[in-house]
Amino acid sequence: MEDLLTPVSQTYRKSNQQDELLEISKSPSPAPDVKAEFRGSSPEEALEALKSQPSYDTLLSVLRYVQKGLQGKSAFDIRKPTPQAAQIVHVLVTDIVPNYWTVLRDASRGQSKGDVHVLISCLQSITGVNAVLAYLRALLKESKSDPKSLKDSHIGFNLSFALELLSQLIHDDDDIKRIWNSVASLESQARIRPMRQELVSLFTSGRIVSLSAEAEDLCRQTSQLKNDVWLSNPRLYIDWLGRNIVQCAKSEANEDVLKLCAEISTRALRLGNPENLVNPLITGLLLQDMDSQTTLNKLLGFFPPLEQRKILGIILKQLSDRYLSSLDDGSPTKGNTIISAVAGALRVIVGDDETRMEHLLSWLTSGTGAGIGEGCGIRRAAVAVFFENKEYMVAILEKALGQFGDQLYIRHAPLLQQEAHAQVLLLSAGYVHRLAPIKLTILLRSSSYLNAVSNRIAASQIRARFLGMVVGEALSGLVHGKETKLDFKMDEMDTEEARWYKYLVQISDKPGPLDPLRELDSLPKPAGAPKPARARKTASQRPAKPPAQSGFIIEEIEDDEEGEDPDLVPYAKPDSDAEDSDEDATLVNRDKPKAPVYIRDLIAYFRDTENYDKQKLALTTAPTLIRRKANYGTEVSSHAEELATLLVGLQDKYELENFDNLRLQGMIAVVVAQPKKMGQWFAKTFFDGDYSLSQRASILITLGLSGREIAGFEASEYAAVAQFPSKTLPAKVEKHYISPSSSNRLESSAAGLKPLPANALDSLAQSLSQTFLAPLAAEAADAATGPDALKLSSFTSRLNSQSPNPVKGKTKPRVRAIPNTTASLIASSFFFPLTSRFQAAVHSLSATTRGILFQPYLLTLYLKTLAILLHAAGPSTLALPQMTAEFWDLLLGVRGQCVGDLSITQAVLFGLVALLDVNEGDMRGLCERHGREVVESSEWVNAVFGNTRGGDVGGEENEVKMLAAGVLIRLREAVDKYQAVLMGDLIGFT
Repeated sequence: MEDLLTPVSQTYRKSNQQDELLEISKSPSPAPDVKAEFRGSSPEEALEALKSQPSYDTLLSVLRYVQKGLQGKSAFDIRKPTPQAAQIVHVLVTDIVPNYWTVLRDASRGQSKGDVHVLISCLQSITGVNAVLAYLRALLKESKSDPKSLKDSHIGFNLSFALELLSQLIHDDDDIKRIWNSVASLESQARIRPMRQELVSLFTSGRIVSLSAEAEDLCRQTSQLKNDVWLSNPRLYIDWLGRNIVQCAKSEANEDVLKLCAEISTRALRLGNPENLVNPLITGLLLQDMDSQTTLNKLLGFFPPLEQRKILGIILKQLSDRYLSSLDDGSPTKGNTIISAVAGALRVIVGDDETRMEHLLSWLTSGTGAGIGEGCGIRRAAVAVFFENKEYMVAILEKALGQFGDQLYIRHAPLLQQEAHAQVLLLSAGYVHRLAPIKLTILLRSSSYLNAVSNRIAASQIRARFLGMVVGEALSGLVHGKETKLDFKMDEMDTEEARWYKYLVQISDKPGPLDPLRELDSLPKPAGAPKPARARKTASQRPAKPPAQSGFIIEEIEDDEEGEDPDLVPYAKPDSDAEDSDEDATLVNRDKPKAPVYIRDLIAYFRDTENYDKQKLALTTAPTLIRRKANYGTEVSSHAEELATLLVGLQDKYELENFDNLRLQGMIAVVVAQPKKMGQWFAKTFFDGDYSLSQRASILITLGLSGREIAGFEASEYAAVAQFPSKTLPAKVEKHYISPSSSNRLESSAAGLKPLPANALDSLAQSLSQTFLAPLAAEAADAATGPDALKLSSFTSRLNSQSPNPVKGKTKPRVRAIPNTTASLIASSFFFPLTSRFQAAVHSLSATTRGILFQPYLLTLYLKTLAILLHAAGPSTLALPQMTAEFWDLLLGVRGQCVGDLSITQAVLFGLVALLDVNEGDMRGLCERHGREVVESSEWVNAVFGNTRGGDVGGEENEVKMLAAGVLIRLREAVDKYQAVLMGDLIGFT
């Protein structure tokens, strides 16, 4: 076989690895760690390196090269507006950040200045922030083109990366100063000027907040965002702007920097939330050393006059809320040091600038100024600024006195406004008496003083007459002797309130040091008070009782044996617990909290928002506990505001059953427990608080329902349950000693009422409207059936009316059987604060406040609340003329909002229904005092009736048409009956 095959040639070669088909694998040796570093020296090379998909080490090398220019070690500065810098910034934002942000962030975790800080320092410029905003805008536009595939695309990740980058680019308190320093380092003013305008526009145009909010919403839809983005919150952003302005002004207090800060502040005031911009100015400049106060005074000098007025008004409001709100106006000598400190702060702000002094004088004497609804402390501090300036003090007195005696002002100005101006008048009169007594003597002999007192005494409103008599006696007491001074010899002038007003002329405040304000700022906040924390700590440290060790196991045995003892009665089965049905016994919570028995425990339960059981217990216990503790001790009075704040801001985190009603009943209980104090607090919170529309609506509902309960129209089921146990006789024995009265019958019937639902104001409005329209409908039906002489029912009714015993007639009384002793309380603590603050808010410079108030649903609820409070006060209240005047002016003032909105029209008509119903017994006096309003309302209601279609039964248009018809009938009856009184007002109307 071997002979058949003959080799032709033979070749020998070395063995190769490829020839081996199978080989034992070996672990590969580690490759040498070669770091690719960027060694270029020009921005063009850096740009090429960034575009060529660099490694992480190459990226860091490029960034460090760019960072050398920021430190002055290189000629290329990325912060300057050059083509190369713009291209590098664009590549960094659109290419590097989407691919390397996670790596940079993870590598910098736990370091104060890591790799991500190098990237941020390169982009911290006007060009960098603009590039990030442009990238966000492009991503948002791309997401809108294909919203269905949003979750599967890269847009959500890139948006979250860009938001994180933007929130770190502008985060510190000196970011604007750092960016401005890079702009100020440019060579010529021709390059600085456009960059300065771009800087102001960048941070005050609202683009940052709007784009961040839109991007955050999109990221939440794709579940790519874990934490909240602070840039999307306008309040946080405005607060950041204020802190940067303070830092920038303090670091370099030259003219250019202060002008820049003033320009940024002026533009930022138009973004809304101006108080968040002013607060850093107060804490960072006003309450600091003398140099900071001088800087603030110079900074305000660069504001335009209108913005200075706005800033001064906000500062006055903030100083009043922060330092003077807790002072008691009942004791004029209390809080003198705080008032002097606030006066010193205002003196620093005003300085010697005549513009700001005129603004402060205008705030004290203008028709919408003087701190309406605020305490007297802020007015004392504002007047004390001019304590040595005779010229301005005399001007304040003359303007205040002229306005005080104006007849139109007396008739139409809100009551709280008149009280505030009366206080300014008395305070300034005291200072003028000490500075120039002869000037006050001459003024009291002038016609302005005599006309003021005469017009006040001739006013129909009791409160206006009271203020006129107080001012007359107080000013006369300064000039005339005891024998010749003015004395009206009225009981009202001997009350505590009258003596308080008269004492205002003796007050002499002076601007003092600001140390008391700094001490108040250093005190802990009420929210962090140690009481709730201490109570929670003791509760958690309390040792739990160990379970009883019985020594044996109870086991249920099925016994099939017969012959059980019939005398043995088995125990009843215990009530089942929903949590005991859990299969896993370890999941059952045996350590449940007990119901709170003290107000401080209730507050601690409300604050513990992470505990479901405590939140539920607090909600269900609050109405009863607050009512029970209202008249025992000072628990409720001391914590009323804190309780109300918690209840108003409470969120339904656990979707509790009947949450809205329980929260509402808790707020009503707080108001009923402290009506004089909390009625005014809720009214102030409605206008000044930072709450949503639903929370503001709940405040209005609370005021309306609590006002009716205080007046005796309604009673809550929690009122009877909240009574403390007492030693009472059994019912069978008690009836022999206590005779039932009409008031007891009313209380017993009212105690059975159920809690009113959340839309109780609408139900009450509908019920009162039906009560108002029912007699009109009956008269119309009676007139449509023929002459009265042919109707047996009318003849019988005439016989009943002519019978000697009119008690047998079934006539419904218009007035309740019990006297309304709380009418003055409803007027002073509920009605007037709402109307006065509304007038002040309408004339305020804040467009945000006006936008909230004129929201259709909220405005409708507001008008219905005022109408219900007016009806609750009743026709016997002494302040009814003033309440009627203010409410009628308000209703006629919102007629423009009724165009195209039937709900507001219905609310205005319901307000007119309440006005006419309460003043039904004095229609002649109504026509004499408000003839112009009667004629205007008649014409407007006639137009509403003619322009409303109606016809659909139960529809909103039909209800509006019915209300308009009822109001129109009543107004025309009054016009026809009292034509002689209204003759002058009818001229010009058809």
